[in-house]
Order: sequence, then structure tokens, then C-alpha cells
Amino acid sequence: MKERLESIQNRYNEISEELLKPEVSSDFKMVTKLLKEQSELKSIVEKYEEYKTCEENIASSKELLTDPELKEMAELEIQENQEKIDTIYHELEIMLIPKDENDGKNVIMEIRGAAGGDEANIFAGDLLRMYTYYAEKQGWKIEITHQIEGEAGGFSQVECIIKGENVYSKLKYESGAHRVQRVPETETQGRVHTSTATVLVMPEVEDVDIEIKESDLKIDVYHSSGAGGQSVNTSNSAVRITHIPTNTVVTCQDERSQLKNKDKAMKLLKIKMYNEMQEAKMLVEGNERKTKIGTGDRSEKIRTYNYPQNRVTDHRIGFSTMTLDRVMQGALDPIIEALITEDLKRKLAGE
Repeated sequence: MKERLESIQNRYNEISEELLKPEVSSDFKMVTKLLKEQSELKSIVEKYEEYKTCEENIASSKELLTDPELKEMAELEIQENQEKIDTIYHELEIMLIPKDENDGKNVIMEIRGAAGGDEANIFAGDLLRMYTYYAEKQGWKIEITHQIEGEAGGFSQVECIIKGENVYSKLKYESGAHRVQRVPETETQGRVHTSTATVLVMPEVEDVDIEIKESDLKIDVYHSSGAGGQSVNTSNSAVRITHIPTNTVVTCQDERSQLKNKDKAMKLLKIKMYNEMQEAKMLVEGNERKTKIGTGDRSEKIRTYNYPQNRVTDHRIGFSTMTLDRVMQGALDPIIEALITEDLKRKLAGE
């Protein structure tokens, strides 16, 4: 690891020298690029400097061990600096883990009612509410772009864009089948039912370079539907675009203008197609990766929400919390932090 840290520090210093060159300082694009790279390296370099300072302090203290009067103080300083080194070393390990380039991006979230009929749709609505509360706590903005309401409430399908700081870094773990165990309002015998809803989280991608032929598109327009199935306006402003070769479908109805909805729908189409291409590429390259949504079957779950026991369990990491009531009000931090910690742990172990 030290060789890598030395290499990073050397590169950091090289950038400082390059920025002083007249031919570089006069090139705005080059200066911006170099400053961005240096900014990304700065925290690692500063932490490595702390590490080397502790090493120097230990070396100096060891020279004092032969002096009877200073030996006790020297031993104390060696112990203190060694403890600092152990902490800094672990921090550096985490800082050197390759970052997910999508972590800072906004996300497109799609929630669908899966197994369980009306109760699954109601649960899909509950999940949307949970993520909405969580987004508000994070200072993010959430925009519904498309919704198909369930007959008994909730949604058979709802899509939204969540914007803010580092949205994908926290929500990327939410993709998969979510299972609920509770007594539905329609249950007269008081029996606990099990239902599922699926969640898909995709990073928003800017300027996606995907060529889409107009002839490959089927574009439908219709009335935007609001709460209770009522029309948001009387014009055909909602837009549904189907990419015929891949059968990829996107819909947008949040704008009053048909043109704006079409533009947004085209952007969503490119994002969906890009993410599908990335997953296909990873499979071709031999990287094993389960699909984010899967089939939505009850057994294919990432998390269970057990209402009778007020418990939420994330099955991927064996994490449980007896605070389901708070989780459904947006208190997702303990679960997400546990997932992030486990992800870092596995990366450090080279998994």
C-alpha cells in the first residue's frame, strides 16, 4: 500500500508543478482537469502525511529509550503514535478503495407491486412514501414521472427521479424484491399475508451516447392521470415511448407540456437502455451479477418488513432492526449505513 501512496503523492506534486507551466496555466480546460484530479488526491495525500509524521515521531522517540529519565515519556509517545498509525492505516485503506463513479449522481427509481395482488400494490405505495420521507430528511427532491395506481390503493407501478447530493451512493442498495408480512385491511380473519414489491434504482446518466432511430420508436400520447385517476389536465400531454427492438418502455406525465414530457421520456429511455447495456456488458465480461429486480417472486427477497413484530430484516447482510414503524417514516439510515459498512468490508477483503 505504501508504494501506491507514494505514487499518489508524487502525482499530486507533479500536478502542482504542471499548473505552474505557462502553456498549462493559459489552457482553461487543462487547468480545470488538473485541479479536479488534484482535488481528488488531496485528502489521501494529507492523510498519508499524517501517517508519515507519526512514523517520524516513533523513530525520534525510540532514540530516547536509552535515556532513563526520558524512557517512560518516550514509551508513552511511541504507544500514542502507534495507535494513531493503526487508525490512519485503516482510514487510508478505505480511501484507496476504487470509488463508484455513479455515487454522486441522481437516480431514477421504479417501484412495482409484484406478488400479492392489491396488497402488493398498497405496499409499493408504502415504499414510495418511505423513500419520500427519507429523501426529505436528506434534503433531496423527488419528482414522480409516471404512475399507475392500484384499484385498492398504492401503485402497480410508479417511477420517480430523486435529485440531491450523493443520492445513488445511498439508494443503490435498494434494488431488489422487498417482502411485507402483515394483516391486510381487506383481511377479515386476521391472518398475516406475505406480499412483495420490487424496486429498481438506476443512476441518472448525462449525455448518454446511444443512437436511437426514430423508426424504432412507438410514441403514444394520452391524458395525464392524477390522484384518484382524475385527469391532471384536458390535453393529451402524457407521453409513452416504446423502443421496439428492446421492448423498453418509458412514460412521463409530470409536465403539462407534451413536448417537455417527450423530452424527459427520451432522456429516461436513454438512461434505461444505457443501464441495461452496462449490465449486459458485465455479464459478457464474465462478472456474475444478479438482475436488480429479478422476478419479484416472494422467495427472491432482499429485505422483509414484518409488521406484527415491528421488525425489518435485510437478508443480504443479516441485519435486523425492531423499528419498522420508524423505518416506514423514513428512518432508513441504520440499514443503509450497515449496507455501506458491509460493502466496504467486502471490498477491503478483496471480494
